[in-house]
Amino acid sequence: MKTKISLIVVVFSFLFTTAQDQNLTQKFDDIVTQYYNDANAPGATVLVAKNGKAIYRKAVGKSNLELDVDMIPENVFMLASITKQFTAVSILMLEEQGKLNLNDPITKFIPDYPTQGKTITVHHLLNHTSGIKSYTSIGDLRQVARQDKTLDELIDFFKNEPMDFDPGEDYRYNNSGYVLLGKIIEVVSGETYADFIDNHIFQPLGMTASQYGSHSKLIKNRAMPYEEADNGYVNASYLSMSLPHAAGALTSTIDDMLKWQNALANNTLIKASTLEKAINGSKLNNGEHIDYGYGLGELTLKGSKGYTHSGGIFGTSTDGIYLIDEDVYVIGLSNCSCNDIGSVTTQLAAAAIGKPFPTMKDVVQLNEDQLKKWVGAYEFEDGAIRHVFFKDGALKSMRESETNTVFDIFPLSENRFMFPDGAIEYIFSVNKNGKKEAVFRAGDENKGIETDKPMPKEKEEITLDVDILNTYTGTYELAPNFNVVITVKGNEIYAQATGQGQFQLFAENETTFFAKVTALKVVFNKDASGKVESFTLYQGGQETIAKKIE
Repeated sequence: MKTKISLIVVVFSFLFTTAQDQNLTQKFDDIVTQYYNDANAPGATVLVAKNGKAIYRKAVGKSNLELDVDMIPENVFMLASITKQFTAVSILMLEEQGKLNLNDPITKFIPDYPTQGKTITVHHLLNHTSGIKSYTSIGDLRQVARQDKTLDELIDFFKNEPMDFDPGEDYRYNNSGYVLLGKIIEVVSGETYADFIDNHIFQPLGMTASQYGSHSKLIKNRAMPYEEADNGYVNASYLSMSLPHAAGALTSTIDDMLKWQNALANNTLIKASTLEKAINGSKLNNGEHIDYGYGLGELTLKGSKGYTHSGGIFGTSTDGIYLIDEDVYVIGLSNCSCNDIGSVTTQLAAAAIGKPFPTMKDVVQLNEDQLKKWVGAYEFEDGAIRHVFFKDGALKSMRESETNTVFDIFPLSENRFMFPDGAIEYIFSVNKNGKKEAVFRAGDENKGIETDKPMPKEKEEITLDVDILNTYTGTYELAPNFNVVITVKGNEIYAQATGQGQFQLFAENETTFFAKVTALKVVFNKDASGKVESFTLYQGGQETIAKKIE
């Protein structure tokens, strides 16, 4: 009798677990389909792992449009800037072997490098605080990218540029720094960068589908890279694989990337104490903490801590996330720079830890009194002022900013509301003093308390002639390997950043535009002849100039 009871329990447990697995798989499928719903477009491969083993593995879209080849999980992609974590770990391996110190000046390994009287260390290269100008922001990137260069020729290309700031004084993402790290690896090890990665990482970990990128080699299951133009998809701009080098030249698959992440988590290549230096951010000279460590950035997702890195290069968008306590890894590789793979991996990771982002399916109906209960201005811990107001039968939110952008917010319960993509939420309450409070949840949580500050006016849009809009079309470089493409459809103008979705811009005047999906302002800049040469992006209190490169 005991045997029968035990058998029933085992069978029931198996059925329950199977149902759970199927439910989670369906959630994963729904997330991927939300972003990749065209089987005839460029696609992606994604993998979700728990405790070191894949629990979801998916391929969507086409790996080759011209030959009409479907994507498969085994497809090989350029990793783009995910390469940087391999470079950083290689440096840390050499440090553990006593062959270098992170505080060594780079002139110890590259004696003729002109440091302009400054002390630049290996540490400064690893966390993007060297002040060296990134070579991808010099000249026309698409023209530069077509030129084959030796490693020394590439270093010569940027080494005499003025520094952006003194070492350790600021953080600015920098591909030149990682090229120099590649040079240091070669000097210290006596091997080429490609051979070092292959001999000390790829081969020992069994990453048989991974290698330094090449246009001449026959690479089995290579996914062809694409970009989106006004009239559809086009082959990605040519990129000499000598250019990204240790900053972005490696290629891999989702399965091999799981082997890599398992090696990090299991301390196969470097000690746990060494990995801690890479994943916990770092500090500037003034003690200010920055999220970037060594080849990896800190991450907080739904209260869970982890680390991450993304990549964007001509025709490729990549993103990887690891959540430490839950031992969950998500990797996504896409063969179009038009795709928002980062949103996919973020939502998959949240679902994998049982904290999925809500969707419009979760929205509930509230009456007008229930909605108006939370109307008011809230002052948050980070200094932001957000106004919640009732209009057109719904609640809306506006953060005071350059744009005063208004967002719809949707009720998930009487006191919980989400923004359209589900990644940001409000949790409202009333404190013991009778004042309304709002927790703004976007990764981290930020509390706001009711204030009597009046609401500023919404931005008003105007209509511009399509001929004016067409003068702004083109590709603008916002940061190294991160471009914004401006297009016009009918009498509407759109922006699309590398690896992100397209969104519409609205004219405030002839040169100034704002977005409604996010709080940003774009001002187009013209030269003396009236030709558009750049735009200035105002977002999050920062001003960034994006040079027109195409």
